[in-house]
Amino acid sequence: MRKWKISVLFLLCLFFLFPDQGRKIHANAKVDSDAPVDPPKVEEKIGAVPNGLSTDSDVAKREAESMSRRTLRANAEKFEFQAEVSRLMDILINSLYSNKDIFLRELISNASDALDKIRFLSLTDKEVLGEGDNAKLEMQIKLDKAKKILSIRDRGIGMTKDDLIKNLGTIAKSGTSAFVEKMQTSGDLNLIGQFGVGFYSVYLVADYVEVISKHNDDKQHVWESKADGAFAISEDEWNEPLGRGTEIRLHLRDEAQEYLDEYKLKELVKKYSEFINFPIHLWASKEVDEEVPADEDESSVDEKTSESKSSEEEEEDSDIDEDEKKPKTKTVKKTTYEWELLNDVKAIWLRNPKEVTDEEYTKFYHSLAKDFGDERPLTWSHFTAEGDVEFKAVLFVPPKAPHDLYENYYKSNKSNLKLYVRRVFISDEFDELLPKYLNFLRGLVDSDTLPLNVSREMLQQHSSLKTIKKKLIRKALDMIRKIADEDPDESNDKDKKDIEESSDSEDKKGQYTKFWNEFGRSIKLGIIEDATNRNRLAKLLRFETNKSDGKLTSLDQYISRMKSGQKDIFYITGTSKEQLEKSPFLERLTKKNYEVILFADPVDEYMMQYLMDYEDKKFQNVSKEGLKIGKDSKDKELKKSFKELTKWWKGALANENIDDVKISNRLSGSPCVVVTSKYGWSANMERIMQSQTLSDSRKQSYMRGKRVLEINPRHPIIKELRERVVKDPEDENVKQTAQLMYQTALLESGFILNDPKEFASRIYSSVKNSLRISPDATVEEEDDVEEAEAESNTKETGSSSKSEEAPQEDVKDEL
Repeated sequence: MRKWKISVLFLLCLFFLFPDQGRKIHANAKVDSDAPVDPPKVEEKIGAVPNGLSTDSDVAKREAESMSRRTLRANAEKFEFQAEVSRLMDILINSLYSNKDIFLRELISNASDALDKIRFLSLTDKEVLGEGDNAKLEMQIKLDKAKKILSIRDRGIGMTKDDLIKNLGTIAKSGTSAFVEKMQTSGDLNLIGQFGVGFYSVYLVADYVEVISKHNDDKQHVWESKADGAFAISEDEWNEPLGRGTEIRLHLRDEAQEYLDEYKLKELVKKYSEFINFPIHLWASKEVDEEVPADEDESSVDEKTSESKSSEEEEEDSDIDEDEKKPKTKTVKKTTYEWELLNDVKAIWLRNPKEVTDEEYTKFYHSLAKDFGDERPLTWSHFTAEGDVEFKAVLFVPPKAPHDLYENYYKSNKSNLKLYVRRVFISDEFDELLPKYLNFLRGLVDSDTLPLNVSREMLQQHSSLKTIKKKLIRKALDMIRKIADEDPDESNDKDKKDIEESSDSEDKKGQYTKFWNEFGRSIKLGIIEDATNRNRLAKLLRFETNKSDGKLTSLDQYISRMKSGQKDIFYITGTSKEQLEKSPFLERLTKKNYEVILFADPVDEYMMQYLMDYEDKKFQNVSKEGLKIGKDSKDKELKKSFKELTKWWKGALANENIDDVKISNRLSGSPCVVVTSKYGWSANMERIMQSQTLSDSRKQSYMRGKRVLEINPRHPIIKELRERVVKDPEDENVKQTAQLMYQTALLESGFILNDPKEFASRIYSSVKNSLRISPDATVEEEDDVEEAEAESNTKETGSSSKSEEAPQEDVKDEL
């Protein structure tokens, strides 16, 4: 009995002794925080999760506890943010960023920088990369929808404890208050590229952030903060060992749950980080078909159906060997997870253009333009610019113009040219990169010299963009000019033989005509808007003439075909080519074999107000004053003989705003025509301005050119009028004829009549005279007999209908 009591007392002593010892060990661990701690046991890679690590149960449990927490660890070392950082974070959290989506761009950009640094170090020391998964320079994005966590991991250089304090606790580089004040006044803080500024955009979508980082020269640490003015750093004893690199875990806000959608993340990566040098993987779900054994219930149903078979079928089934019968299975949908590569399109602009094939350029264009058709771009230009500003660019001319290219020409700010800085997408809304008339071009610009850590507004004002713009315009125009130079249809007869000998001449035949039909109006708008490059754009101008047989002609080709002694380039504007070819203004020019440009696009009227000359040749509108076609020795005699008629006619048209009546040198078959003054609006321009919805009538009267009636002295009508005027200048019939001829000439010259009713009345009077109808004859008045007959007819029909209804009523009574 005594022995039993002694043994019980001994066990009780041991029971109380061991808990105290455990508490002492735990206290010693807290005091000696710098003591080396054995790393968690890591199992062999089992392959169930590609590129991932598998840990023992204790590590997995601690990691789960770490990921689910939203409070700072009790044993972590506490710090306060630099004053400017607190202000900066306050600005960011209060939505100074116009677009919250860019937080992912910032984090991927930071990860790319970290990977670049470790790759640079590995050039001189390959051991810094390590072995196995650590040597893979990549990024991984993972979602935990249950815990509302988005994590981004890279295998870059990582950060030591001091790096975490320095990079995430102070503003990158200067850290001055002036920088923060500039950002406060700026409307959109799209900051890019480095830890210290772009990193803080995470608080747009997260209320608690963990940064787990492992540098080769330090242990693995955890940086954590709730954006409340403080952050904490502790040695990581909970999470899976990274080996090397950084993992950022964003505990998303309730209003930011959209970023737990795989499709949303794929879209953001494609938009902003598609051309990052390093692979970006997403742990994505995927549904696959899988064969599984059929359930017992289903098998029993199959047995019942098999029993209902006919006897003949049963005999056939009995002949089948039981060993050959397969187990019954069914197909079910199963969700699996695997790493999906998001940026499979390579940044071909970083390669040597000689090493890139046409197929690679075409594939890159389709990816860049989101064009899923089969057509190749018309041409492209891949170049590198050096000097004060260095950048690489790829420009494409699409095969077709968008249907709304010119509908919102002056309203749309979006360009099809994307700006990248170090492979990170910045914006496609920079008007400073290309002028509006070249907004049909597709492509991108990637610069390593543009400043980082600046807002978009500050970048738009950067002087480097002006230099980039000049070089891009020059390259774009050279690229378009190349289409014409390589097109056999565009070359002269001397050059055709050399071009036809090339193997790809058939593919390039007619390419410039195709370009002009799609984008020709853009070249015309460029002549209006870009005075610096107006002459270069004029070389790209194409048009039809009265001698081109429907083919396009350039100004250089026109000049090469000019007649000897011709000093001006002749052109005419109107509504259609067919109408212009029949214009009376071309009669004598065509007869003397002069070539005239036919402009039928409304934009042409505006363009020719800016295109005054080309290659020392002046442009002459043949529907305006100043046309000179050789010299006629009889001009002076004709003017003298018709002086009385022209003077009389000018007086007869005193109320018609006619400036003068002259002898014409441009008519051959028509009796007269109306031309405008050299610096006023043409007839076509007047019609265009009158059709404008918000046109100003006062401005129209001011800009309208003075009209001059030109008469053909060789026409029989004009000769007869001269004789009639000499006999009786006060003859009313002659005055009416002169008025009618003037109004007819107005219509034929392209003008709109002020009083069409008056013109119609004169036409009808002329018809009366030709039919020898008395001028006093009037229109017969309509009699009222027809109306009386109509009333009587209605009465008769009413009485007859009543008489027809009477028998029906009698039938009803009989029934």
